[in-house]
This record gives sequence, structure tokens and C-alpha cells, in this order.
Amino acid sequence: MKKWAIVLIISTLVASCGSGNSGGEQEPAKTGSAENSEQSEEPKENPSYDPNRGIGKFTKVEVTPALDATMASSGEKVYSVKCSGCHKVTEEKLVGPGWKGITKRFTAEWIMNFATNTDEMLNKDPKAQAQLEICLVRMPNQNLTDDDARHVYEFMRKNDGVK
Repeated sequence: MKKWAIVLIISTLVASCGSGNSGGEQEPAKTGSAENSEQSEEPKENPSYDPNRGIGKFTKVEVTPALDATMASSGEKVYSVKCSGCHKVTEEKLVGPGWKGITKRFTAEWIMNFATNTDEMLNKDPKAQAQLEICLVRMPNQNLTDDDARHVYEFMRKNDGVK
């Protein structure tokens, strides 16, 4: 009788645990909604590496000659919350390098790719790796949105004297 109970319990566990998919995860239901179709159109991988723009989705950032004061103000707020603990707006290194002159040393695309794709940039981009050798501390991913990254870049331009 005990053998039959054990066999019954094991059979029940096997039957209830098997879902027919080897990964153990259930696939999400597919619907015809616009949200799902928009997601499927996004590129699966970042464009190929370019040393002037680094690794990431930003391939061409439109930067006007004049400063966008609204964006710069928003970027300053992001800087205060997410960046100022490690970066100064002067040339002085804190934990990370100072930001003075950064928009003259790196392209907008490179800076924004670094801000939004930090780990991959530190793993593969020679310029990012050179910064890491100077600072000796990996920059944590701050999970900046694309807009946050663009606004922070505009704040960097303001810091570099763009009017």
C-alpha cells in the first residue's frame, strides 16, 4: 500500500510540474495589440561598434549650436540626483572624472551611449576602459532614460560654456 501511495504522489508531482516547455517559463499570450507590434519592430541588437559613438543605440544625436536651456535645467536636476555623488563639474576627479570639457573630448553619441549602456561600454569600448583605468571604479548603471541622457548631455554643454 505504501508503494502505491509513493508512486501516486510522484506521478502527481511529475504531471503537475510538466508544462511542455523545457525552460520552465510560460510564454506570454500573443495578442494583436499595437503595443506588442511596436515592441516587435524594435531592433534586437545595437548597431555595429563605432569608436566615435561607442556601443549603443545612439547613432546620430541632433545637437543645435545654441544651448537648449530647458533641457540643460532638466539635465542639471538629473545630475544632482544621479551623477553628482561621483562627478564634479570641474576638471577635478571625485570618484569618476570631472566633467569640465567633456563635450569637447567625446561626441554626443558616445556620451549618451555610455550613460545608457554603461556595462557594455566598460566591457568593450577602449575609451571607456581608459577612463576606468584612471578612476579604478566601474561606473554603476544609473538606468537613465534616453531623455535623461540627452538632458544631462545638454547640461554638460552648458557646463562647457555653450550659450
